[in-house]
Parts: sequence; structure tokens; C-alpha cells
Amino acid sequence: VSNSCAVFFPCRCHRCPHLPTRPYEKSEKPCMLSEYKERYPLYPITLPRGSFKPKEAYEAAQIPMEGTSTTKRDYIGHEVLPQKLKPPEKHVKSDETMDLTSTYKQDYNSYPISQVPPCLPCVMRHIPSTKMDTRTTYEDDYVPWSEPKTELIRPKNMFHPSEEKSDHRTIVQDDYLYRGPVATESCKPPNLVQKSKAPFENITNYRMNYVPHPLEKRYVHKYEKYKVNEVPFDSLTTHKVSYKGLAGHPAKLAKPYQPKLLHDLPFSSTTEFQEKYQAWPRPPVFTKKPDVYFPPLEKMDLHTTTQIHYKHPNGKPAKMCRSLAQLNKSTEPFNSSSVMKEDYKPWLCKRLKPITRAPELTFPAKPMDCLTTFQTHYVPHPLPVTKSYKPGWSGPKHHTLLDAKTIYATSYTPKSIVRCLASYKEPPGYTFEGTDADGHNLYLPASKSEILQGGH
Repeated sequence: VSNSCAVFFPCRCHRCPHLPTRPYEKSEKPCMLSEYKERYPLYPITLPRGSFKPKEAYEAAQIPMEGTSTTKRDYIGHEVLPQKLKPPEKHVKSDETMDLTSTYKQDYNSYPISQVPPCLPCVMRHIPSTKMDTRTTYEDDYVPWSEPKTELIRPKNMFHPSEEKSDHRTIVQDDYLYRGPVATESCKPPNLVQKSKAPFENITNYRMNYVPHPLEKRYVHKYEKYKVNEVPFDSLTTHKVSYKGLAGHPAKLAKPYQPKLLHDLPFSSTTEFQEKYQAWPRPPVFTKKPDVYFPPLEKMDLHTTTQIHYKHPNGKPAKMCRSLAQLNKSTEPFNSSSVMKEDYKPWLCKRLKPITRAPELTFPAKPMDCLTTFQTHYVPHPLPVTKSYKPGWSGPKHHTLLDAKTIYATSYTPKSIVRCLASYKEPPGYTFEGTDADGHNLYLPASKSEILQGGH
């Protein structure tokens, strides 16, 4: 059976990682073929199909192009004649004399200028002729000494570290050894005070020596009446007494002489801006009449949420848990009067109660619809169909019909679904031969198995 071909069917779960399910030769080399390669063989490499897009070739017009343009056609050249220059007029000298006066010379006349003598006193300064010694006292007094540099007076560094290695232990670690906790006795003196059972006397030096005395009446200061001074007021100040005015000449007017204008016409109060740019008529301002106020018909509920929900509970005041101190009451009544209580006596005022009304608001029996203004007013409408304003394709149009045949439509024909032979308990058309070392079942086609048996 060396030349025969057997078929290998793996287990029904199709999880065999060793050999494929196809006829193979009994040899030591593993077969690299698989069921996928058997069903879907490699096809020869095909070139991509050609594009059916028409070529955008420029078609030149057969009519020859004109050499004229819109500028040449519309703008026709005219004959340009030379410009006739106007001869300049001859200058005729006039006999009138030129008036060299100006408004500045007429209005601003010059007046003699007198030099104002200085008011400062004349100081005679003596300027010496000798040269100034520019040396300072610092340069003369502080002259550097010519002495050698002093050596430093300090001991030589005789310290040399030892060559022995340090054990890194301190004096505390060597001398102060830990000897464990020590039981110490308390030095606190014993509390030898014995509590007496006699009642505590509440009499102090302050209560014995400081006796309350009656308060004297407050001294009221009497104000003296104002008396008018009989001596008349001189109305003199220190400025009037000390600084008396000196006799002097009145100041002269420094304003230059200004002659009257030749014409007596009144000055025009209007300007060019007022004549040309006149105000436009303003329209009346629109004012909206206020709406007439109508008071509401329903009465207002003056109750608040605090008054409705937070009511006073029917409880009792909390009892005091602290024990009352037993004090020895004195027979004399306590004098609680003071200056403040005698002068500022409290007024007899009654606390005003808040003015509240009985609830008059009646709640509706119908439940709330819980609809908002948006849900009631803004009703959804169907979307309008918008018209497409996309421009049409202006490219070249070809009347050639598209060939609907492709390589996939011609080559890849649909095939029927074949049931896997490994799903059968005993595949039809095959005979069982045996099992290999990996535990795979080996089958041979029925036609080949009969030929092999007849040959034997």
C-alpha cells in the first residue's frame, strides 16, 4: 500500500492542528495543504480592468481664430491733432502805487521800548588771578606708607589625622549603658488635709468692713449768664496794625492804543456753518401710553410656608439638671436700686401681635397638567422639502452604454455548499484503513481500495 493515497478525516470539532483533510502520501514530511487551499485555490494574477472614464481630450476648433479683441472692436483709434496753445497776455505796468500796509501794521502799532533797570544790588566779586590748587586734603594727609606686608600671626597647622579606622562609636554609647527601667518613688507630699463637717461660713472681710453708705446727690453745675462787653470793637487785625500802606503812584494802563475801525457796520453774529448746516426737523418722540392698572379680583394669601409647615409643638420646657446651691439667705432685703434704674425707667409697652388673616385661597380639584408654555405653543411641524440648488454637471457627455460585465461576474460562478466529510460517522465512498500514531482516522476511496485488493 506504499503507492496508494489515503484520506485523513479529523475529529468532528475540526480542531486538528496536525495534518489537513485531503489525500496525502504516507511519508515523514508533513503535508502543508489545507482544506482552505483545496477549496479556494490561488488564481493567476490578473491585471486591473481598464477605466471606462472618457478621456478629457481638448478638441481644437477648425475655424481659424480672429485677431481682434473687444478692446480693438469697441475702442476705435481716432486722429489726434496737436493742441493749440493760447498765447500769454502781455504785462501792462499800471501807474497805481501799491499799498504796503497790512492788518498787522494797522492794529499792532509799535511803541518805544525802555530797558528796565535791575532791582538786585550790585555785588563786586573779587576774582583772584592765581591758579587754584586742585589737590584735596585727603591726598595731602593720607599718604600710603612704604612698608612691607606683615605676615599672619597664627600657629602652624600641626594636626594630622590618625591612620587608624574609626569605629564610629560615641562617648554616650560607650559610657552610658542602658540598664533597664528603674522603679522610682513619688516625691509628691501626701494630702493630709482633713475635710471638716462643719458648715462653711460665708462671712468675709469685705462684708464685715465695707458697709454700704447712702449716695449723695449729684452736683449740678450752674452756668453763668453771658454778659455783653461794653468796650466797642476796634476791628483792627495784626495785618492792619503792622502792615500799613505806603504812598505810591497809581499803575498806568499798559494796553496799546487801538484806533477805531473805519467802518461802523455792526458785526455779523451768524457764521457760514449756521447758514449752510441748519438743523433738521425732528419727528415727535413716540411715547407709549401706560396700561391701566386693574387690581386682581382674588384676595392675597398672606400665609408663608414657615407658618404653615413649622408650627409650635405642644411641648414642655426642659428641666434644669444642675443641682441648686444651698445658700444661706440673709434677712435683710437686697437693695437692687442704681442710678441707671432710677433715671432710666422702662416704659410700659405691650408687644404687638402680627396682623394675620384667615386663609382664603381655595385649591382647584382638578390635577395639574404639568405642561410648559413651550409644549403648548410650539407645536412640531413637518419638515419642508428643500429644493437642491446644486448646479448640473457641465462636463462632456458620452452616449456609450456601460458594460455591466466584470471579472467577478464572469469568473466567480456560485457554487453549491458541500457538507464536510468529517461530519459523517462513516464518510460515504471511503473505506476505513486504520489510525496513525497521532490518533487520526485514515480512509481510502472505495474505488482504489478495490483495485488494491484485486492486485493482491
